[in-house]
Amino acid sequence: MKNILLQATSAPAVTGNHQTDALGLYDQAASIVPMGAFSCNLADDRLSWTGGVFDMFGLSGERPPERQITVEMYTEASRGLLGRKRSHAIATCSSFTLDANIKRPDGTERWIRINAAVRSVNGRAETLYGMKLDITEDHARWEILRAQAECDPLTGVANRMRFQRFLERPNDEPALGRVGALILFDLDGFKQINDRWGHAAGDACLVAFGERLKRAFPQARLVSRIGGDEFAVLLPPVGSRSKTERDVRWLTRSLLSPVPWNGDRLPIGASVGIAFASRAIELDPLQLFTAADRELYEAKKAAATGIACA
Repeated sequence: MKNILLQATSAPAVTGNHQTDALGLYDQAASIVPMGAFSCNLADDRLSWTGGVFDMFGLSGERPPERQITVEMYTEASRGLLGRKRSHAIATCSSFTLDANIKRPDGTERWIRINAAVRSVNGRAETLYGMKLDITEDHARWEILRAQAECDPLTGVANRMRFQRFLERPNDEPALGRVGALILFDLDGFKQINDRWGHAAGDACLVAFGERLKRAFPQARLVSRIGGDEFAVLLPPVGSRSKTERDVRWLTRSLLSPVPWNGDRLPIGASVGIAFASRAIELDPLQLFTAADRELYEAKKAAATGIACA
């Protein structure tokens, strides 16, 4: 009986050593991979962080983190996404995952992946807890690959796939911000240039036009080649529709100046359609594109280069 009691009392000691080993293993892993654990008491928003999270945010671990200060370190777009996902998880006692962009006190930006869950008691959310992982390097590599995949190799502007992503998933495009207008350009007489001077000359016109668009609209949310000789420009919110139309007419003159080619000058023309986003209702990218395309069609019916606006 005595031996049995000794064996029974020795079990917790083994379990305790196992827990200590597990914590030590976590600390070792956290020193290799930039990650950390966090929890937030939902009753008073009190935060608890491991050292990895302090390092991630560039904060000293000498004093407890303050949630309000931490939230302000997120970029505006990431802050909004975090707020919505966090509120939904708390309301439903569920979990969420989010890749977020933060700006540390020293001015450097980092990307972090948050995996969070809600601990509840009797159906009431009490604690939000989880892991945060620094994915800055992975995000940079992904952005390079995505930029390559979404770049038109000839002109250097965005390709149709990039523009299509905006049309289909505008809520996933925080980088674009609010859109005020869409301008569509269709080069006129492009087939004649290819027929007379060759496809290399036509390519030179496309390259020149793409470069001119980027210079003419430095404030554009997106400049994209969406077809063989068609381009799209997304503008931020505009102050005056009439002024924007006048500016586009003025800029079009420089866009359509002849393109030098092997001692010759290649003439290019374009039809332009402009559609303005409503300030009163939520942006519908497909509706905006349809309106701009309709105006482009009206402009193309003109004998010379034309501009039509909706």
